[in-house]
Amino acid sequence: MKSYIRHLSCSLLMLSSTALLAAEPAECQKVRMGVVNWTDVIATSAVADVLLTGLGYENKQTSAAQQIIFAGIRDDRLDIFLGYWKPAMDKNIAPFIAAGQVKVLDKPSLSDAQATLAVPQYVAAGGLKTFADIAKFKDKLGGKIYGIEPGTGANAAIKGMIEKNQFGLGGFQLVESGEAGMLAAVQRAVKRNEWVVFVGWQPHPMNINMKIAYLTGSEDVYGPNEGAATVSFVTAPDYAQRCPNVQRLLENLSFSSAQEGQLMVPIMEHQEPQDVARQWLRDHPEDLQRWLAGVKTFDGRDAAANLQLSKQP
Repeated sequence: MKSYIRHLSCSLLMLSSTALLAAEPAECQKVRMGVVNWTDVIATSAVADVLLTGLGYENKQTSAAQQIIFAGIRDDRLDIFLGYWKPAMDKNIAPFIAAGQVKVLDKPSLSDAQATLAVPQYVAAGGLKTFADIAKFKDKLGGKIYGIEPGTGANAAIKGMIEKNQFGLGGFQLVESGEAGMLAAVQRAVKRNEWVVFVGWQPHPMNINMKIAYLTGSEDVYGPNEGAATVSFVTAPDYAQRCPNVQRLLENLSFSSAQEGQLMVPIMEHQEPQDVARQWLRDHPEDLQRWLAGVKTFDGRDAAANLQLSKQP
């Protein structure tokens, strides 16, 4: 009888220990992440992907425009988004926030970002330093301002200036394309020493690979302080309650513009983002340590001691 009781006690203890180890319910193991096709968001999303996979989660990335991602979180087709640029995406996300359909994490993951119009440094040296200067050099610019993909807040700001003839831009044309297409056009102009105005932002390798200058005197077109920006993570409204371990990891993930710029360079040289992220984590154990503080593997073990960084089959 004593042997039976002892066996039963051990079994209960084992069950109890297993229950304590289980960090989250089974449905949290699959993490559905939306990713916009911006290199900085691709880079940080790759870091999160490698960490989640290494902790026993099954992460699925879906590439889409920001509005589709917000709608995907609303409709329970996506769980998280790591690329809400504020204020550039404010108009697009506002209806979802107002309806309580998405939640923005309180602490930005990046606090020293910037997004506004930029020019090559030789253009700034030639006298185009402010938004008011653009119209003075319309002929040299070909009457064009280069934006990014259609539907973005950055392009909406340019359209608004053109429609209102703000800064005398009424006769200008917005050239819309993706990030890669815009950068290719700018790089062609730089090689030919031609004048060009485009949407610039940091963090981004453009700040490393080209000598550029950000225009001033924007009158808050791209937000206060000449386009000063933050980047935050967005989740489903109840995600923190449902999946607190993943939420803790997201709350820990923070970057500087310099860090993201370094991450982005090899990605723009066509290296696999997850490979770049994996190598970054190996080379920066201090970042890895703070990002995993208080985080568990999916099955409840200590994250730092059990993270698997080897490439998954």
